[in-house]
Amino acid sequence: MTLALSFLGPARPYLIQYVLDVPLSAGDVAGVRFWIVVMIILTVLQTLVNYLQISWSHKLGESVVDDLRRQAFNHIVRLRPQFFDKTPVGALQTRVVSDIETLNALFSEGFISIFGELLQLLTLLVLMFYTDFRLTLVALIPIPLLVLATYVFKVKVNAAFQRVRKAVAELNTFLQEHITGMSVVQIFNQEKREYDKFEKINARHRDAHLDTVFYYSVFFPVVEVIAALSTAALVWYGSGAVLEGYTTFGTLVAFIMYLTMFFRPIRMLADRFNTLQLGLVSGERIFNVLDTHEFICDGEIEDFRPLCPKIEFRDVRFAYVAGQEVLKGVSFVVEPGTTTAFVGATGSGKSTVVNLLMRFYEFSEGQILIDGMDIRKIKLEKLRGAMGLVLQDVFLFSGTILDNVTLFNDGIDEGRVKRAAELIGADAFIERLPGGYRFEVGERGANLSTGQRQILAFMRVLVYNPKILLLDEATANIDSESEAMIQNAIAVALNGRTSMVVAHRLSTIQKADQILVMRRGEIVESGNHQSLLALDGHYKKLYRLQYATA
Repeated sequence: MTLALSFLGPARPYLIQYVLDVPLSAGDVAGVRFWIVVMIILTVLQTLVNYLQISWSHKLGESVVDDLRRQAFNHIVRLRPQFFDKTPVGALQTRVVSDIETLNALFSEGFISIFGELLQLLTLLVLMFYTDFRLTLVALIPIPLLVLATYVFKVKVNAAFQRVRKAVAELNTFLQEHITGMSVVQIFNQEKREYDKFEKINARHRDAHLDTVFYYSVFFPVVEVIAALSTAALVWYGSGAVLEGYTTFGTLVAFIMYLTMFFRPIRMLADRFNTLQLGLVSGERIFNVLDTHEFICDGEIEDFRPLCPKIEFRDVRFAYVAGQEVLKGVSFVVEPGTTTAFVGATGSGKSTVVNLLMRFYEFSEGQILIDGMDIRKIKLEKLRGAMGLVLQDVFLFSGTILDNVTLFNDGIDEGRVKRAAELIGADAFIERLPGGYRFEVGERGANLSTGQRQILAFMRVLVYNPKILLLDEATANIDSESEAMIQNAIAVALNGRTSMVVAHRLSTIQKADQILVMRRGEIVESGNHQSLLALDGHYKKLYRLQYATA
């Protein structure tokens, strides 16, 4: 369609020239009528082709956006957590939404339009030189000015567009962080200060956009002036040529039409090249994400179905930052069906043990075994499918309670969810909510209490029925009533499962089969609650600190 348009457009002035110079000058009325009908048919055909070209090119652009956005999201969800530790969420949102949307214009208005308009320019030049090279040379006298203006415009607008994209990423990052952390902003009375910061970022975004508006508002009138100069030179020289018989009146009219068609693509080309530049900048940002290969190496063993697994750490070492080890040769065994608790000061490495078991991070030395099998050799899907994790900060998605417990898994029916709620004793509070299990949970569970969110997290784990249960400060932020409910549920859930519990509250782990006390990345004490108290070491100090008043 683009090829057809490149030839159909210049064909009309050529036909007009022929009609004026041949049938009209000879007084052939029938011939004039015939060629008018031909031009009408040509115009209708050009309209149809133009419609198809625009429709199909935009469909192409939307298809590219759809494919690339799915590819980008599929890539991001497989990246290891360490990548998200150092990459702002707002920047990733900009890449997946705004930057990919920019590529729509690159395909629907960029490559194809540039190709079509360049081809039309070439067709026009060939026709003009073929018809009358002298008129063509006169008409092209102002072209060097146009080339210079286009080059300056392209450079300036490209720089402004890059500033626009940078400002958009800053805006997204700032908004995402501050809306999520709005309670912190408000409790410390930071509204005015944060508004001032936002105003500066927004001003940079506005100024960058205004720069592009300024360059467009200067460039297009400049092109119009150059086009007017070219037309004036053509009319001045062409009129004399017609009077002296060097050329025909039809040729002069055709050349005026050629010039109109010649400058329109040039005006558009400058804009298209900037669409191209903007698309390339966005494309580079997107491919930087797609070319990030921070993946956890997947294992090959698929036949992993532990019933009551044994977990073993052998001299495991790990550092988030090179040279600063968080775990320094940690070794321990969690026997099948038992509960092992980890206690210690903040930063001692307790949560790191859980993260390494789930392969959220890769350890540098040692081995982690489940039933004697190295976890690095097990398929990630199978490994994590055998585990259930409850964190201190529960993340809930927009949707119903049922959706959040099943994680939108159609294979889990409502009856299974209700049985999990009854097991915990949560069915009473859920039934009191408007809509019960169909109650709409707000973003991040904002319309539920901390305890209620924590209860849903435990229901989620029970519904998926993992063989390994991991609790990371799972009862740190809940009230006594909720804690009693959850402790009851944990007692039932731990039956027949191997579990690892990270806790600050010593009351939650006193019944653990094994308690490991960690200090600066090492296990300094191990035993059950009574034996550790009798040891009169680090564990007893922690116990005294928590129960000093009592």
